[in-house]
Order: sequence, then C-alpha cells, then structure tokens
Amino acid sequence: MNAGQKSARQLASRSSWRPQDPICLSCRISRRRHASSAAAAAVEQPAPLQTIPPATSTSSPPQAYALKAGVVLCRPPQITRDLQPFEKAFFLYQRRLNERLALPFTRYFYFKKDTPADIEWKRKAKTRLTAARDIGVYHAYGKEGWNDEVLVGAKESEPEWQVEALLKDMEVPAAGEASAGAQAGAMVEKREEVERPMSRVTEADRRGDVKSLDRLLQRSLYLVVKNGEGRWTFPCDRLIGREGLHLAAERILVQAGGVNMNTWVVGNAPIGYFHADFPKGIMNEEKNVEEVGEKVFFMKARIMAGQANLEQNKFGLQDFKWLAKEELEKTVTARYWSAIRNMLADR
Repeated sequence: MNAGQKSARQLASRSSWRPQDPICLSCRISRRRHASSAAAAAVEQPAPLQTIPPATSTSSPPQAYALKAGVVLCRPPQITRDLQPFEKAFFLYQRRLNERLALPFTRYFYFKKDTPADIEWKRKAKTRLTAARDIGVYHAYGKEGWNDEVLVGAKESEPEWQVEALLKDMEVPAAGEASAGAQAGAMVEKREEVERPMSRVTEADRRGDVKSLDRLLQRSLYLVVKNGEGRWTFPCDRLIGREGLHLAAERILVQAGGVNMNTWVVGNAPIGYFHADFPKGIMNEEKNVEEVGEKVFFMKARIMAGQANLEQNKFGLQDFKWLAKEELEKTVTARYWSAIRNMLADR
C-alpha cells in the first residue's frame, strides 16, 4: 500500500464513511450530506442569539390634488351691439319699403282737413321732402321710386344720422321775438330742445378705466383678480370640509370682493375646469397628504349691482379688473387662457 492509499483511508475513517455512501471515483472520498453536515455543525457550536431591530416605515405619504372652486363673475351686455353694414342697409330698405306701402292710404283718415294737425303735417312734409325724415329724401311715387336701396357708405344708413333726424323732427318750432341782429319786425323761429339719448360710448371708455362697470356696455365683462404671486386669475379658494361648489362660490365672492356686490351664482354644476402641477410637492399637514397640484372647478355667476372692493379680502388679493374676452387673453397666462376661453361668451 503506497502513501496515497494510506492518506485516503485515514480521511475516510475520520469522515465516518459508510459502505452505502457514494465515493468519488478519483479519490474514493465520501461526500458528506449537506443536511448531516449542518446538523453536526449545529451540535458542535450553537449559533449566538441575534437581536433584530424593529422595522421602520419608509413609505412616503399619499399624493393628491388640492381641490378648489373658482367663480366666473360676469356683467352681461347692457345695450345692443353695433350693426353690421349689411344690417344697416337692410333695415333702411325695410323702412323705405314700408313708406311705399303706407303712403297710398289717405292722410285725411288721421287728420281732418284744414285742422291744426293737418296744417302741421303739410308743413313738415314740405320741410322733409319725404314722409319720414329718418329714411332720407326718398319719393316713393316719383320717377326714382324704384330706387329704394341705400348705397354703400350712405349717411342715411347710419343709426347716428337717423337719430339726429328724428330728434330734429321732434323739436317744436315756436315764433320768437326779433333777434338783435335781425331786421325790425322780422320773426324768427325758435326750436325747443329735446332730450337726446345717452351716448353708447361712456366716460369710462374714454378714460380706459378697467375697474369701472360702465365701460364696453355692449360686451360681457369678467372679474379677474391679482393674487399674492402676481398672477391674474378668477377668484378662487380651496373647498372647506364637505362644502359644495355652489356654497363655496358664494363664500368666495363675499370674501374676495366684499359685501357690496349683488351677485347670483347660476346653477350647481361647474362650467369649466383647470388643473396645474406644482414644481415640487407641498405637504398638507391637516390631511397628511402631499399635494402635487391643484384642480379648479369654475362656477358661473352674474353681478346685478354694486362693485368689487378688495380692502378686506381674505385671500391676499392685490388688484382687480373688469375685462372683456379678448382683453383677458392678454392678461392671463397662456395655459390658463387655454382652459377658460371656451367658458366665456363672445359678446
């Protein structure tokens, strides 16, 4: 027996080899089973007790959006809009057509012959050269009676010219004393001034006062406010508790614009929606959530009387304006405008 065989027998005897155990073909050394090896190691040297530290929660708080209610407060148009050139010409054509249909009816049905009313009618007809002063010099039964359409750019189709013509017709002439520069014994006609209608362009329009509700009477105006960050938006605030959108809109109008506005919130459903993501999440300690943005639901409202006053507002507002739709586009941000433009009326 050589030295290699002796060494193999000694290793086999130390490892408690049994005949049924598999033996390596090269060196005839038995392979110990892993289970028996682990058990033997556990018996020989017990494992020391280890203290496991308590588990710590590393999960972040839930994320959510801040829910807010916004108010689109509108002052509706106060007067009719200006007419288009085609509309002006068409309405004048209708009035001239009415003259052609009405003139055949005898005037003696309305005025008895040789009465003061009949004499006044003849005097006015002679002065006007037509039946109605606001349709211009038009002879319905003359050689040009067929030519009842107004020409492009004619002054007779302008509402301002027609109003002045009617006012002149309403002035009552009266015989007055001779003026200082007139000849002795000559009589002059004095006309009684008639109250004229108010202008469609107000003093606020001339001054460019964007805080006045007396401007742009034929357009819808909307209230926008300047918040503490310097951005122009509609008045808005987050919902409180189980507050609904309608109640929140009423509260926002009072807390933002004061109690001097007589307003009406239209309906209970929002007319628009806007959302924005914050550059960095804001922790809301009250709700234990991280706010990653805001969602604003807009309610429609009308102002009946009064004016906004920001002196005692609770939102830190700096300024306010009453603007039309096209003016809003130049005031608010592009993202904000894309969300609100379809909520606003063109007039």
